[in-house]
Amino acid sequence: MSQDFLPVCKKDMEKRGWKEVDFVYISGDAYVDHPSFGHAIITRMLEAHGYKVGMIAQPDWKNSDSITIFGEPRLGFLVSAGNMDSMVNHYTVSKRRRTGDAYTPGGASGRRPDYAAVVYGNLIRQVYKHTPVILGGIEASLRRMAHYDYWSNKLKRSILLDSGADLISYGMGERSVLEIAEALDSGIAVGDLTYIDGTVYKTKDAESVYDGIRLPSFDELKADKRNYAESFYMQYCNTDPYAGKRLIEPYGEHLYVVQNPPAKPLTTKEMDEVYDYPYQRTYHPVYEKDGGVPAIQEVKFSLVSSRGCFGGCSFCALTFHQGRIIQARSHESLLKEAERMTEDKDFKGYIHDVGGPTANFREPSCKKQLTEGVCKNRQCLFPKPCKNLTISHKDYINLLCKLRNLKGIKKVFIRSGIRFDYVMADDDDRFLRELCEYHVSGQLKVAPEHVSDVVLRRMGKPEYKVYEQFAAKYRRMNQRLKKNQYLVPYLMSSHPGATLKEAVGLSEHLRDFGYMPEQVQDFYPTPSTLSTCMYYTGLDPRDMSSVYVPKNPHEKAMQRALIQYRDSKNYDLVFEALKRTNRMDLVGFGKDCLIRPRKDSTERKSGGEGNRYSERRQEKKETKEGRNGKKKRTIRNVHKKKIR
Repeated sequence: MSQDFLPVCKKDMEKRGWKEVDFVYISGDAYVDHPSFGHAIITRMLEAHGYKVGMIAQPDWKNSDSITIFGEPRLGFLVSAGNMDSMVNHYTVSKRRRTGDAYTPGGASGRRPDYAAVVYGNLIRQVYKHTPVILGGIEASLRRMAHYDYWSNKLKRSILLDSGADLISYGMGERSVLEIAEALDSGIAVGDLTYIDGTVYKTKDAESVYDGIRLPSFDELKADKRNYAESFYMQYCNTDPYAGKRLIEPYGEHLYVVQNPPAKPLTTKEMDEVYDYPYQRTYHPVYEKDGGVPAIQEVKFSLVSSRGCFGGCSFCALTFHQGRIIQARSHESLLKEAERMTEDKDFKGYIHDVGGPTANFREPSCKKQLTEGVCKNRQCLFPKPCKNLTISHKDYINLLCKLRNLKGIKKVFIRSGIRFDYVMADDDDRFLRELCEYHVSGQLKVAPEHVSDVVLRRMGKPEYKVYEQFAAKYRRMNQRLKKNQYLVPYLMSSHPGATLKEAVGLSEHLRDFGYMPEQVQDFYPTPSTLSTCMYYTGLDPRDMSSVYVPKNPHEKAMQRALIQYRDSKNYDLVFEALKRTNRMDLVGFGKDCLIRPRKDSTERKSGGEGNRYSERRQEKKETKEGRNGKKKRTIRNVHKKKIR
């Protein structure tokens, strides 16, 4: 295998003695040869299996010549929008254009199009009419079937149809992409690749699809949001590689999009192989003149120890993308990568993170998952930990211990999410002790997300009392270790189910804790999550119950402001929210009040709570004058006595 970057131009290809490439990989991200970037893993895997791959990063989508650098590839184009959905990359939750892009040289914006996978696919089709085009990456994975698109505020067709592509490789892609490559290399036409797990294809013949579940048609989805909620939940219940069924989504009378069951999870040996390819572990040197690619900074000295998550948060797309079965690397593989880090000239002795989607998940949640799959209608941790849940931190503790004892390692931090309810379910406190003693950098960030159990149920998160118990246990552990370390909660505003009443309740909890977050995450309806389905339909697809959805921008601003009620810029929004919820008892000078009244408040001049405030102020004034008058009379009396 090559010990250099893959070719990025025809000159690089010719240096290797190649007359053509087998695959051209087109990415919306800059070329970073590091295993935290999907394009690096897929291209290195293909290279390891003998395929010639050329890389075109961030082509000029306004110029079709930008995708002809290597000429027509022998087997096909692989297309990804990048490590993020291009719309999330470009826009804030309020749909404002972001000023930068961490996955672009110099952090500049504007180097990829909106809906990048669709644009790149159509760009290829302008030039190469019949060359196979395979979509992959998070954008294609989460838009593989009909989906609600927040930015256009409408239901969109499968990305397979709008992009002009032949196939989608969804999920992490190693198994399905390699199987696609081998099939194409053997001479099988791309139109006949209908049998590969982890792929989505299109067909005109629904009868050719065996053992499939027929979903509502796209027209039916558009006609009734309830149909969409039911269809989405059917997809959600078929994301398991062992129990998942084939799904058929009709578009008109003679076109169908078919999702094959997910690819099987990688074994530990296969995971080790994936992370042992000869990555350069940095960005291509062509970007040096622009100051490099900012996104590498967060991951260069971090270790990916696992994939998958059985946490089941409603707002997280991991169930659809990586799945619920944990896939972990061996200790030997991780130690080997850590040792390579210590040889890097920029390494200062600190490993920034050891984890995955959830850091303290290292094993499947129960024994049956690797043979029968995960439960379709039950979660492992929500609403309570399942009685069959395997709860152990021993393997993770041993791994962390080995890493921190390596020569050249000063400190090993954990910055991935810690699932605190899983920690609380563990009867052994050793992990919490080790975490506090060795792996926290002054503060531990966890994600209770909210304090209202009504909202938490919609989020798929544990009851708030579980977080309170964890916070108390964390505090006691730090006291025992004589460490002054803080707990920083991530909080979310405007999630489906959250009214202004729940938002006020959250602000009261923050008041009692004496904590105001510097940043607040407003709920972001990204494609293919349970929460986004609730946002679009107003229904919880798990039980089809109605859900209140805060959509009005002004109400969302009030919910966000309530979390940061101490910020003077939020005063008017907080005041309005308290008035709307009849909680003006929280406006005043008492210790339980969130904000104080303003002297120039029109509310006080026009009656209601303002008048009550004026009356209280007058009472205080009269009381003070009374005390002052009594004091003056006492002084005069004493003076008279002295004269006498």
